[in-house]
Amino acid sequence: MAAVEEETKVLVEEEKELVLDGGFLAPDTNSFGHTFRTYDAESERQAGVENFYRINHISQTYDSVQRMREEYGKLDKVEMSIWDCCELLNDVVDESDPDLDEPQIEHLLQTAEAIRKDYPNEDWLHLTGLIHDLGKVLLHPSFGELPQWAVVGDTYPLGCAFDESIVHHKYFKENPDYHNPAYNTKYGVYSERCGLNNILMSWGHDDYMYLVAKENKTTLPSAALFIIRYHSFYSLHKSEAYKHLMNEEDDENLKWLQIFNKYDLYSKSKVRIDVEKVKPYYLSLIKKYFPAKLRW
Repeated sequence: MAAVEEETKVLVEEEKELVLDGGFLAPDTNSFGHTFRTYDAESERQAGVENFYRINHISQTYDSVQRMREEYGKLDKVEMSIWDCCELLNDVVDESDPDLDEPQIEHLLQTAEAIRKDYPNEDWLHLTGLIHDLGKVLLHPSFGELPQWAVVGDTYPLGCAFDESIVHHKYFKENPDYHNPAYNTKYGVYSERCGLNNILMSWGHDDYMYLVAKENKTTLPSAALFIIRYHSFYSLHKSEAYKHLMNEEDDENLKWLQIFNKYDLYSKSKVRIDVEKVKPYYLSLIKKYFPAKLRW
């Protein structure tokens, strides 16, 4: 994997968000005509999005997430291929997302194809674009149909103070951890530069898909697993919060996540992808980096 600095050319850094010259032009507005990740603009989805975060921020606690991670980390729900999982997402819509109301399979392919165009030699990154949201199958009945607040939305560390950059931060005041002196300081139960791998993140599709990939012995590089696990950790890669918990490996992997994030966020559109046309290419990547069947 070539060094990130040699692969990219930084043109603009706006609001501490990396914008890269790879030929991908970020649109000004999302599918609803609003700027991306605008959580207080009036739209047909905003009321639902805010209510989602209210429940999410009240319900995600250090103890409850440990139990959830232990339960779903067993990977005893089903056995299926990566592509089967992609197709299973056809009926899933992410209620926490103010930018898109298309089925998830569309977003996965939009992301992967945009990356493929700009980074043709980084096939691991193409596949990461395809699979990064597959953990959203937790919303499907065959996985127990978890509520949206336990699957989607921005993620954040538990066991230490909730940073004010987290979207709809005000609702954390109703979370028991907010008032627990063991969990409400800058470091909480952690130590400086301890590494994100040692941090308990709020539960959702990111950490679940990370567990699926890791436990099924994917051969994807560590940067890919980092992207899968932390792509919804916006308070880190947009606001630069929690960097005091990162180690050297995290520092390097974050560069790839910032590259990926542009495609994850700004490729959301109403443009449809010809699934059958691109399917053979992605099946070849799945075969390269994953077993034929995975435990989920």
